[in-house]
Amino acid sequence: MTDTPPPAPSSDLETPLETNRFPCEQCGADYRYDPRNGSLTCAHCGHTQEVAGGPWRSGALRELDFQTALSEALPEAEMETTRVSTCPNCAAQVEFTDETHALECPFCATPVVADTGENRHIKPKGVVPFALEERAAQQSMNDWLGRLWFAPNGLQAYARKGRRLEGIYVPYWTYDAQSHSSYTGARGTIYYVSETVTVDGKPQIRQVAKTRWTSVTGRVQRFFDDVLVLASKSLPKRYTDALEPWDLSALQPYQPQYLAGFRAEAYAVDLEAGFHEARAHMDRVIERDVRFDIGGDKQRISDIDTRISKVTFKHVLLPVWMAAYKYRGKTYRFVVNGQTGRVQGERPYSTWKITGAVILGLILLGVAAYFGSQN
Repeated sequence: MTDTPPPAPSSDLETPLETNRFPCEQCGADYRYDPRNGSLTCAHCGHTQEVAGGPWRSGALRELDFQTALSEALPEAEMETTRVSTCPNCAAQVEFTDETHALECPFCATPVVADTGENRHIKPKGVVPFALEERAAQQSMNDWLGRLWFAPNGLQAYARKGRRLEGIYVPYWTYDAQSHSSYTGARGTIYYVSETVTVDGKPQIRQVAKTRWTSVTGRVQRFFDDVLVLASKSLPKRYTDALEPWDLSALQPYQPQYLAGFRAEAYAVDLEAGFHEARAHMDRVIERDVRFDIGGDKQRISDIDTRISKVTFKHVLLPVWMAAYKYRGKTYRFVVNGQTGRVQGERPYSTWKITGAVILGLILLGVAAYFGSQN
């Protein structure tokens, strides 16, 4: 019982996918960032070139002020304009070069045509370069697929063919903030009392737990550093969240050379909307801090009043290897963390394999019942 292999995705494009190109200084062919040695490598002649340093290369990445950005008063050097079209299927913000007018969405394999509009947005401040080359990412994906027993054989055959993965830099926001919170609540202390109960007509003494509540008030504060929020809408969030953790200590000041040979998605979640998600994360952490501060055996929280200040942010790009393919009319996607090799994705289920497993299970139950009756 086999499944028909899925048709090859139409990502073998006549139109180049590379948004960022850097010509080799020896032969003129395109450089590509090589995760193995952290430099630009020419696939044609093998010449290598170090990634050029930027103005912040020697120090930490400089945060930008949140309120200044909301008032659209960021310095002009922090802004850029690119040609971006929205994928009609998954809403990915696909970037185009001046020479490219049509390509396939790398997130869902849907054809996308460049429109005439331009997208003005905040420049990336930092990038985590790819640490995993494509071959290693394919191996991680194949290992993951090999553990999916109920996946169709055609899917596994697709993986074994070693079809090309697309390297995508996915946009994220990071937020820093100082929080000061005052709270009211109650601390519960458990104590035990002896009570007499009747069991089977006989009195018994048992220790029964009670809680003594004491009203409390207090204050907690915390500095939040690099709260990470996905700024893309093109992938299911449950998959991108499952790619964590990311090692943000590997962030490098943004240099276009890191993107050589890869694509980068423009952010679709704006700065303010991203902060709402970051704030929800902060509130959960603050609630945990309050419970710890209340102490005791149990805690009740009546109110938390939080003041957030000194909010800063960065726009960063994180590396993801991606495969999108169509199987029986539906698009399925795999994503591989380009830093750690962690894999997540969608997959169809093989009706034949599930049916076979059910039949095998029934046969084994029947055999077990037969020998049980003989004994």
